[in-house]
Amino acid sequence: MLSRRLKSLKAYKTETTPAKIKLSSNELPLDLPGELKEKISQEIKKISFNRYPDPHSEELKEVLSDFLGVPERNIMLGNGSDELIYYLSVAVGELNEGVYIPIPTFPMYEISAKVFGRPAVCVPLDKTFDIDLEGSLRAVKENSVRLAYYSYPNNPTGNLFSRDKILRIREEGVFSVIDEAYYHYCGDTFLEEALHREDTVILRTLSKIGLASLRVGMLIGKEEVISELEKVRLPFNITYPSQVIARIVLTEGRYFIDSAVSKVIAEREKVYRELREMDGVEVFPSRANFILFKTPFDADRVHEELVKRGVLIRNMSYLPGLEGCLRVSVGKPEENDAFLEALKESINYLTTRSEKST
Repeated sequence: MLSRRLKSLKAYKTETTPAKIKLSSNELPLDLPGELKEKISQEIKKISFNRYPDPHSEELKEVLSDFLGVPERNIMLGNGSDELIYYLSVAVGELNEGVYIPIPTFPMYEISAKVFGRPAVCVPLDKTFDIDLEGSLRAVKENSVRLAYYSYPNNPTGNLFSRDKILRIREEGVFSVIDEAYYHYCGDTFLEEALHREDTVILRTLSKIGLASLRVGMLIGKEEVISELEKVRLPFNITYPSQVIARIVLTEGRYFIDSAVSKVIAEREKVYRELREMDGVEVFPSRANFILFKTPFDADRVHEELVKRGVLIRNMSYLPGLEGCLRVSVGKPEENDAFLEALKESINYLTTRSEKST
């Protein structure tokens, strides 16, 4: 029989509505150059698909060591950061001890805690989308919290939590996981602390810098911590194609990643400025590759009107504290222009409908 825990779970919500322009998943909008794909194609032909991949991903780890600026012994790999979140949720503390999660945030933190039957201690952010320190400390003490997840920058709000607040909560004996999925778009990091402390690790991913289809996540921590966490890692969890492709892109395609990230940051600032100038739109500053905003209208209606105009973004209004909010990923210049035009048209249409009904 299936576990009773499943009744309290909700599957992770993804956006699959068909649309000509897809700005809903925080992916890098630029695909790999043709010459890089040709090199990948040549190397893929050499793979023995009937054999298991390197269980330790040694060649990829060597490249990642250079890319991340940390020794190989400080790196653990996962099939996306999601898998690493699962490992942390089962390996840090005991299953009857709480997991602290400032919300709204990436839903997989809460889902992974509940999968293992752990108490998910969710504390709402304050009005500026920062950590409510007083409420968090109280919740941590009352619920025997041993593990905490911080999306840094936070998805979907786009801001960085106050570093001092994270450190203060850690002082309560809380193992801190800093999820730096969007590191390349902000540059702020807890890397040095992760390398030298036994109560802090960081997560990184290749998904936001052009390789979302590979599902390669990285956990960086002190050697002793990595060694213990490796005990729960599933064997052969990084496929051979993923190892080969990631290795090629992170060596011969590093120039592409750097250039693409710079372009996205420039477009992020442009879209942010345009949204600020729109009547009735409230837009929130972002350090990631997406922007959160709200309009005077119901988010479901805005989302629907945008889809009618061929643009798909993410409706975030179902999350606590984000009533009326939507999130748009930063795309290519022409995609961003199309989104902005579609949003203007949608707001004008909804405004006209509202005026006629009054």
